[in-house]
Amino acid sequence: MSARITDPVGRVLADPQAATDEPRLHAALAHLRQHAPVCWVDVDGFEPFWAITKHSDVMDVERQNDLFTNDPRAVLLSAELDKQMRADRAAGMGLATLIHIDDPHHRDLRKIGADWFKPSALRALKVRCDELSKTWVDAMADRGPTLDFAQDIAVNYPLYIILTLLGLPESDFPRMLKLTQELFGSEDSEFQRGADPAQLLATVMEMFQYFGALTAARRQTPTQDLASAIANATINGEPLSDMDILSYYVIVASAGHDTTSAGIAGGLLALLENPDQLARLTNEPALMGTAIEEMIRWVTPVKEFMRTAQADTEVRGVPIKKGDAVLLSYVSANRDEDVFIEPNTFDIARDPNKHLSFGYGVHFCLGASLARMEMNSFFSELLPRLESVELNGSPELVASTFVGGVKHLPIRYALR
Repeated sequence: MSARITDPVGRVLADPQAATDEPRLHAALAHLRQHAPVCWVDVDGFEPFWAITKHSDVMDVERQNDLFTNDPRAVLLSAELDKQMRADRAAGMGLATLIHIDDPHHRDLRKIGADWFKPSALRALKVRCDELSKTWVDAMADRGPTLDFAQDIAVNYPLYIILTLLGLPESDFPRMLKLTQELFGSEDSEFQRGADPAQLLATVMEMFQYFGALTAARRQTPTQDLASAIANATINGEPLSDMDILSYYVIVASAGHDTTSAGIAGGLLALLENPDQLARLTNEPALMGTAIEEMIRWVTPVKEFMRTAQADTEVRGVPIKKGDAVLLSYVSANRDEDVFIEPNTFDIARDPNKHLSFGYGVHFCLGASLARMEMNSFFSELLPRLESVELNGSPELVASTFVGGVKHLPIRYALR
């Protein structure tokens, strides 16, 4: 086995500002794929980790879910914040979502929401997607000729879908949006609750308080929504723990819309920056399915997840010791030259498109089919009605090492 490989370029993966400068980020990741595909990264303020940047290696780690576990380090956090959140989980008081836990408990918890995202359920939900797509494209017509597409449209459309599925009142939607942006935008000066990383814990606690009250209400008076299914779920005849329930709500209510909104806003930006692809998709709507997959690859809303080795092993011949953390860079895997022809070209007809934006293996995104359906419905409504569209200012991206995308997309447009 070879010696430990280090490369200063790997520090980019711990820099939230890198996500705001995509040319810089992708150039750095291309360098790592070529010169240090399994790279040891040691940055002040973080526990060190191995950066995994090749598509095949990310898949290999994902499929070995017993060897590389989500617990105890599921996402990249500062050492101080990571230590506190681990302690909270150990005490039964911290965030422990589907992305934080492993089988068999992960498998049991995943089953609770699985029926709500299976094909038969999604067929019924498509009607709601189509209705809301029209509602929000109509809103564009009413608000034109300019707006911030990311904040005025893209964040709201998937928010309405997932929170309606949960059964939350519309009056609470703005609060959930704010809390989600604080949760995933904790490294962004515009969205973070405060500069102190501990403020992220305050956001989590506010979400717990909200969903704790929701749990009590749904247990007292069950309704036909996903919130009731979570609140009243059992595993082997036993009710879920409070933390399991609250964490389940948090992951559905936040990741269930934020990643999709990033895909929609980033997808439109990609079309604006590639007008030939916009024209082709408008003229060939049958390409919508492959176009949506390309948008998802291009944006890669979830930038990384972490895993921890449970035994001495190796990746690409590089020794990984028991207890070492590895960072799976999906944004890098989705531009891997060994998998994608001209990976830095946005091609709405790309097929096959083996992107890893939804992960791989047992932790494959539960809501992947819903996200695809939402995006397909929205762009199928928008594009036939677009007479013109162009940038009306400079796009801005979220500063984040975890989840992010376009946060401001000023456009000028005309609709039919």
